[in-house]
Amino acid sequence: MSEAESLKFGELNKPTLLSLINSKDWAWFGLLTIACVATLTLYGAMMDGYEVAILIGVAVLTAFVGWYWKSSIFYAVCVGIFSLFSIWLYGDSLAAGEQNFFLKFLLSSQSAFAWMGALFFLATASYFLGLMANSEFALNVASRMTWIATGFGFVGLMVRWRESYLYNPEYGHIPVSNLYEVFIMFCIITGLMYLYYEGRYKNKNMGGFVLLIISAAVGFVFWYETRGAADIKPLVPALQSYWMKIHVPANFVGYGAFAMSAMLGVAYLIKEKFADNSVVKRLPELQIIDDIMYKAIALGFAFFTIATILGAMWAAEAWGGYWSWDPKETWALIVWLNYAAWLHMRLTKGWRGAPMAWWAIIGLFVTLFAFLGVNMFLSGLHSYGEL
Repeated sequence: MSEAESLKFGELNKPTLLSLINSKDWAWFGLLTIACVATLTLYGAMMDGYEVAILIGVAVLTAFVGWYWKSSIFYAVCVGIFSLFSIWLYGDSLAAGEQNFFLKFLLSSQSAFAWMGALFFLATASYFLGLMANSEFALNVASRMTWIATGFGFVGLMVRWRESYLYNPEYGHIPVSNLYEVFIMFCIITGLMYLYYEGRYKNKNMGGFVLLIISAAVGFVFWYETRGAADIKPLVPALQSYWMKIHVPANFVGYGAFAMSAMLGVAYLIKEKFADNSVVKRLPELQIIDDIMYKAIALGFAFFTIATILGAMWAAEAWGGYWSWDPKETWALIVWLNYAAWLHMRLTKGWRGAPMAWWAIIGLFVTLFAFLGVNMFLSGLHSYGEL
């Protein structure tokens, strides 16, 4: 039985989620419930009904993800501990970031982002080294560095959230408001998404391809910092909304999934063209790559659809209309139609293989223009996101 057939057989005989929930999983749910109640007790007076609903929704979603993906529980606990430790070190003084050793060199937002970037670069190189040298050790090191890199990035975002309030209480906001912050979010989401599929398919040899796009994003973040992008600034009125807290993360699950599918498309084409190469043979079977590519696009499309609907509702509140054919909105529709067509051709026409891989790669450039190009070359209601 081939690798693809074995995994397909495993899918058919996969137990239900409820049958896999054990006492540790319920303890995880209890911990999240306690954290949610504590947050509401401490900060509930500062939250409106929508923000309370978002908090509860995130807690429930995090519990579900932990039940479905066991490795994420330890990850989330570590991120929570280090985030709270960093916030505790700051106290009520932003100056602690320059005075405390741990904050200055490890756990302030800027230090954490620097570690995230360095580890992503090293992980990318290690993945390719492991692939070319057939080194399980190098691949394991790369995987662990990817986990730690996403952890540093997540901690950095949580700490930056607190830093924004210490800098100026009126500036305080969730760190998903500008290109600098959302690029970091993109790196984290894409990295975690890849790690899930790496564990699910038990193959680390495709990691270098996915991390290439993450490393490119990290390079942009480091360059963007030189333009003062890391400075904490007040939000423009249009961004002072609870919609931002759910619209932006949902959008970037879509962007991360689309980026991962494109890089897997590259791996697919290389595997197909150089099938006899001893190094390329170590990549997963073509059917496996094709399957992950499809699942990534399906997941990304679902979240991007939700984000687009949320964006329309946000626009109605901010500008008085659900749709205005603003350049950002128009290109978001183009991205949506592109992946809707991709899924339609696969599900109804049975398209597979190289054409779909090429389509996924081209789709990345379409998405990249919607994500970044519109901000660079076009203007409109979303002009607050310019470079």
